[in-house]
Amino acid sequence: ALQRADRPQLAILDWMMPKLDGIQLCQAIRKRPTQPYTYLLLLTSKTSKSDIVKGLTAGADDYLTKPIDLDELRARIQAGQRILNLQTELVAAREAFQIQATHDSLTGLWNRTAIVAALEREIARAGREQTTFAVILADLDHFKDINDSYGHTAGDLVLVEAARRLRSVLRPYDAIGRYGGEEFLIVLPGCDGPDVMNTAERLRTRLDQPPIEITDGHAIPISISLGVTLGGADGPETAALFIKSADAALYRAKGRGRNCIEMAQPADRESWVVRP
Repeated sequence: ALQRADRPQLAILDWMMPKLDGIQLCQAIRKRPTQPYTYLLLLTSKTSKSDIVKGLTAGADDYLTKPIDLDELRARIQAGQRILNLQTELVAAREAFQIQATHDSLTGLWNRTAIVAALEREIARAGREQTTFAVILADLDHFKDINDSYGHTAGDLVLVEAARRLRSVLRPYDAIGRYGGEEFLIVLPGCDGPDVMNTAERLRTRLDQPPIEITDGHAIPISISLGVTLGGADGPETAALFIKSADAALYRAKGRGRNCIEMAQPADRESWVVRP
């Protein structure tokens, strides 16, 4: 039972048991890293200091000698449960910290650091496996006007809904993050030119309708411009160059009137684009 996925978190073991004694069972459990942790209370008639040390060294968390006093046993079980509760809180806090460190607090997408790291991993993977991938840099059109006209609370609602719509179009193994402000960076493993342009068009049309309703009854129409670049044997070698290439394509999409898609050109990899 202690080896199953639904094993108990607190176990009471007797030192003397058939087949496998308490010491051997403690050692067997501790040899296998388990999550959640199993708290082990060892019962025995052995009272010498060396035996107590042996039991604790084998992996027992607590030690109770016979004859067993039920009140003491109950108190030790309660103490063990408190320790388990604290450990559960610690694990939850660690997981929450990890989420905060890698995710954008507003949209729930990966943050800038995490999405760039995902791009770097994809560059390395594609290099090893000689596969293609694509990068999209997407920017909400006229977002400043939305903030100015409806307020930053409405702007936040637009960002959250835009993130949800973008995520709904992507595959489970695609990566998307909030790159900054109203910009989103998307990494598409295994995509070639036609694939990524189809995906980009689906992203564009998904953002284009319907308008986003906000609390005061207004419906805000939104659109998005997208810059696309491809990775592979002839692509850039660093995340910064990929982002630069996609940014140049995005800049052209904005110049064309927004709500459109532009594919990166070879010249986009030559020099940094400086926006006015």
